[in-house]
Amino acid sequence: MVRPREFDRDAALTSAMTLFRQKGFAATSTDDLLKAMGIGRQSMYNAFGDKWQLYLEVLQTYQQNMLGAHLTRLNGPASPLDGIRDLLNGLVPSDDALRALGCLGVSAVGEFGTSEAELGQLAQKVSQALGARIAERIREGQTRGEIDASIEPGEGAAFIQTTMTGFQVAARAGAGVKDMRKLTDFVVGRLAAH
Repeated sequence: MVRPREFDRDAALTSAMTLFRQKGFAATSTDDLLKAMGIGRQSMYNAFGDKWQLYLEVLQTYQQNMLGAHLTRLNGPASPLDGIRDLLNGLVPSDDALRALGCLGVSAVGEFGTSEAELGQLAQKVSQALGARIAERIREGQTRGEIDASIEPGEGAAFIQTTMTGFQVAARAGAGVKDMRKLTDFVVGRLAAH
């Protein structure tokens, strides 16, 4: 007879996510995961599979959550420039510990590069969805006269996404809120119509 799971799967997944953000995949042992998740080895294997399958699920959940949060900030204000500002500022939490975790997606790229096709597919899916919406907001801003008409929307979106990656690396390296907010102002200022 199979015993039912006796743990909160979502809470365990969140604990694994925090640990992977702190340490990365390679530096996180299965024992680290079991301790953080508060479950036994067999429960982990039954619920999530092996460490790699758990990592993929954590990364997919993280990226879906982040994409939703990014789009909410980007789409919130009527002003496309304000939406881009909110998008970038959202990458800079005022909580030092949270900011220092950086982005799990960026960390995965840093750790694995292009060696793991599954990770690349996850990253590409999120990047394409976010990039398409940023480009739309740039076009909206150009129509409203608030974003420089000479910026090609796809290139502008790629620039913003590259900036987002840089922000996440800077946050992980200990950059402070004040300096990162200044960088947001710099980026938004370069997009503005003059």
